[in-house]
Formats: sequence, C-alpha cells, structure tokens
Amino acid sequence: MTTTVVAGRYTLETEVGRGGMGAVWRGRDDVLGRTVALKRIGVAPGGITPDAVRAEREAKLAARLNHANVVAVFDLVSEGDVQWLVMEYVEGTDLGDLIKQRGRLSPDEAVPVLAQTARALAAAHGAGIVHRDVKPSNILVSPDGQVKLSDFGIARTSSDPALTQTGLVTGSPAYLSPEVASGQQATPASDVWSWGATLFHALEGHAPYQIGDNLLGALYRIVHEEPPRPAHAGWLTPLVEATMTRDPARRWSIATAEEFLDRGPREATVPVARPTTPVGPSAAARTRTYDDQGTSLLPLAAAPVGTPGPPPATAETRRPSARPGRRWLLVALAVLALAVVTTIAFVIGLGGDDGDGDGASTAPSGGTTAPPSSEAAQQPTAKGMEDFVRTYIDTVVSDPTSAFDLLTPAFQDKSNGLEAYEKFWGPVQSATIDSVSADPQTMRVSYTYTYRRGGDETTEDITLVLQFADGQYRIADEL
Repeated sequence: MTTTVVAGRYTLETEVGRGGMGAVWRGRDDVLGRTVALKRIGVAPGGITPDAVRAEREAKLAARLNHANVVAVFDLVSEGDVQWLVMEYVEGTDLGDLIKQRGRLSPDEAVPVLAQTARALAAAHGAGIVHRDVKPSNILVSPDGQVKLSDFGIARTSSDPALTQTGLVTGSPAYLSPEVASGQQATPASDVWSWGATLFHALEGHAPYQIGDNLLGALYRIVHEEPPRPAHAGWLTPLVEATMTRDPARRWSIATAEEFLDRGPREATVPVARPTTPVGPSAAARTRTYDDQGTSLLPLAAAPVGTPGPPPATAETRRPSARPGRRWLLVALAVLALAVVTTIAFVIGLGGDDGDGDGASTAPSGGTTAPPSSEAAQQPTAKGMEDFVRTYIDTVVSDPTSAFDLLTPAFQDKSNGLEAYEKFWGPVQSATIDSVSADPQTMRVSYTYTYRRGGDETTEDITLVLQFADGQYRIADEL
C-alpha cells in the first residue's frame, strides 16, 4: 500500500469527508506527532483557482482566532498542483450528520451545541470577521460534546477590499439571511440569521427552506415571505423568532442570544434586543471586545421540554409581514432581480455540501458602507431614522470599522479618527437601547440607553443629528 506524504511531514491516512472545496483527510504530522485534518484544494496549472484563494483566506482568518470553539488552522502547504490546508482534527461528526443519525434534537439537547457555536461567532465578530456560511455541516461535534465552528473559507474581514463588490450571493442558500439572498452586504446580523436557521434545523430535523431544484423560488421566499416557525422549539421559540426576523435592524445580536440561552428555560425572559452601543459623548462608537473564551458552558437545562418558556418575541423584534396585494409588475420585477443575482451566483460557482441542496460560492457580497436601513424611501422618515440607529448600534458592537463609515467625514474628524473611535468603545461590555424617537423635520434622533463598563452600569440620553442622501443615513453630529 502506497503511503502519501504531503510537504515532507504530513502522512495521509484516510479520507474522512468531502465538501465544496475538496476532500478532507485524516493524517499525521510526523514532525510534531499529532493527528491533523488536511483539506485538499486543487490548483489549476499556471493559475490560482478560487478555491485556492479561499484556502489561503481561511488559513489567515482562522489563524487570527484562538478560541476553544473554532477549528484551529496549523498550516497551508503546496504539493505539486495541489494545496493542502492543515487543521485541527476533530473526532466526531458534524451537526448535520448528527441530526440525520438521531433525528431532531430536543431544546435541551440543542442548547449546548448552539451555545458553543454562538461563542465562536462572538469571537469572530469581535475580531471583525463575518463567517458568512454558518450551517450544520460547518459545526463539528465531538463525542464529549465539544463543539467547533469550521470553514472560514468565504469569511471576510471588514477591511477586505473584495467587499466593495456588490450583487453577489455568498453562502449556503437554505441558511441565507434575506438581505444576503437579495445581494446585500453580509454583516454580523447575517450570521445571526444563519445561526437561527441552524437552530431551527436542529429542533425540526430539517432546514427552514428546502431548496431542491428551485433555487430561484427559494431565494424569493427567503427575501419576501415571513420565515417558517418551528413546531418543536419549546422554550427556545422566542430565540428562533428573534434571530430569524427579516429586518436585520430588529434581529437580536449574538450576545443577546447567548444571554437568552444562559438564563435557561426557568429564568429566561425575552431580553431587550441588544443592538448594544450607541454613540457616546464626543465620540461615535465603542468596540465591544468579546472574551476569547465567551461565556461559561451552559449545562443542560433541568426543566422538561414541555416547560413553558418566555413569551414569544414581541413586535419590537419582528418585522411586519409584507403588504398583500402587490401589483403583478412589482412581483415580476423582484423575480427578475433575483434571477440576475442567481445567475451571477451560478457563474461564480455555487456548490452544495450540506445535504439540503444548499451551496456556497467564492464571491463576496455587498459593500463596505454599513448595513442598509430598513427604510428604502428617498425621503427621511421617523421609522427609517430609528431603524438606522438600531442598525448602527448593532454594527458598531461587532464591526466598528464598518460602523465608522456611518459617520460623515466631518463627524469622523470630530471623533478624532478611527483609532480614537475604537478606543472609546473598547471598555463597554454591553449596552441596551431603552427608548428611541426621531423627528425627520429636524433630522434629530434621541434615545436613552444603559451601558455597562467594568462593574458600573450607566444610563444616558443621546441626541444625534443625521444626514440623509441617496436613500442612506449618516451620523452628522451629536448634541
């Protein structure tokens, strides 16, 4: 039997899986004497393939994350026309296969898996990384219950120049957020939707959207229809609803989801969505830095599955259903737009690896300017201004570089630049908007928020002056 050694030190033992990028092998690092996983990525003669670029990106991004719930990347080596990504080997299976073997999970069984995944996402967002492809097959579960989030191959940092490309769908369709499915920029809020869709899959035994051969129809449903609701979520029902809400501005942050899980079925209440960290005096935003270890592991809840949970998410966390009776022309135009997006996605390569007909492309999506407000009108409105502030707050918690772009150049200077902006927000651990109101006539929006820094909790009133141009809001000043 021929033994294959890669780069003179990694001995291949057996193929353990295949994904959109290539085969994955269990192997041995002969230098350090440890078991590793090696992902094989082909390189076309005379050129670099998109998969090779993804592999290099995955290596660089994952190397930035030193977290117990993230698969570690050790090396990236070449052997002839093939690249190999050398990673931590995780004994066990992925969440998708686990559900296929055991059927749907009870809420108590799902919580430890999804809580650890949430901690991994919090660490990634804290490092300025949006994963973009959260789904069951990228969540590895070991026999002792340890969970690892893998495959940062299509992730991007907020400073990645590739983010300037627009109109491209990136990720696995069954778990795509509505904004990404329509070609907008992926944000931490998009990861939260995918995390919620993964929770739905774990609780129901199937993905929230069945893609099949009708990718266009599935994308249309994701973008335009209210998401499906689980029948077996028990006390986790509010969590699914608040993370799978179509408006990213009203979607819970991953920190709020963690807080909900940490409270458990008996003590959990629906927390105020923690879009967490408004502008402070003489500056525009603080960075929330996540602890690399996240919150403590949540033990299985003692309450039975049937124990009543907290009340369903309120209207504050859900976007109203789209108005019925739209003219057929608008529907046709929406379908045509999705067809264009879908065609582009297929051109750049959309390959599935999750068993649900979902796929992943290597193309980026969206631009570097912050997530769009939920108000697309060409005139400022109170709702648009309030939604913008909520979106801004959600963005600044996990991606301050993108949030800084929501300030006008003059207010960026007044905030003493990006470095001071980030330093100002750094010590803040959490914040909650208590109330918000806006006046389009004066372009002022006022809100009350409570933030925690160290062991101290402070409540303050803030008034911002917004600027509105080309359908986009920006922060022009703070009064």
